[in-house]
Amino acid sequence: ESMAESLRGGLSLTMSGFGYWSHDIGGFESTSTPDVYKRWAAFGLLSTHSRLHGSWSYRVPWAYDEEAVDVVRFFTRLKATLMPYLFSQAIDTANTGVPVMRSMVMEFPDDPSCAYLDKQYMLGDNMLVAPLFNDEGIAQYYLPEGRWTDYFTGEVKEGGRWIKEKHGYLSIPLMVREGSLIAIGSRDYADKVILKAYELEDGISSTTAVHGEDGDIEIRAEITRKDNEIYINVDSGKNYSLVLINVTNVSSVKNGTFEIIDNNTVITPAGSGQIICTL
Repeated sequence: ESMAESLRGGLSLTMSGFGYWSHDIGGFESTSTPDVYKRWAAFGLLSTHSRLHGSWSYRVPWAYDEEAVDVVRFFTRLKATLMPYLFSQAIDTANTGVPVMRSMVMEFPDDPSCAYLDKQYMLGDNMLVAPLFNDEGIAQYYLPEGRWTDYFTGEVKEGGRWIKEKHGYLSIPLMVREGSLIAIGSRDYADKVILKAYELEDGISSTTAVHGEDGDIEIRAEITRKDNEIYINVDSGKNYSLVLINVTNVSSVKNGTFEIIDNNTVITPAGSGQIICTL
């Protein structure tokens, strides 16, 4: 209940003009159960910034149980890989005032089902997060219209409906919006970045920018699908690769090489210039 209240209050705060918001993983007062702590860790590490903090008891995961250590490690590593995306979203927030964690109604104002949703949120422009608020591991969340991809499994789900599913502790509904170009990477936000393209819509360009730690843009990328060809333009002095999620019917790549790995096409550029991928 307190975790749900924290999210509800945080979304109200970001709807009121605050760009960033944090909460105490496991709750501030008293000591939560290990179950609450593990679910809150997943939620907390998929927030703009994350803190293991309480009033009088320690919030370190090993104070709960060994599985809690695994959960915090898993979602900490996930957040670390998402930092190119999250940092760029944070810079956009500083420039525009649009919060990183935002209510569904802010992103989908014309969808009446989003008007009162207070137990899920958009993390930036492209990712939807639905924390679990029960001890049965049951997630219930709403997907707006469109095709959404499970970040962990690659499963594509049609939107415009409610979803109910069961999740273990190393899982949470983390859905990627169709037409998204998500940058993931390593400790250097802009080096060895992997650009992941999801459910590209014909004739509509998807773009992203990746910032270095000083805030300057170091990678600009645009990808457009037209019939049976995908055009990729990347302006970068850094090493990068591109992954077409759930695309396996590639026949050739101009100005790059490709291989099929786990139902995805991984493209490695051969140099600067436009990459053309033929399906």
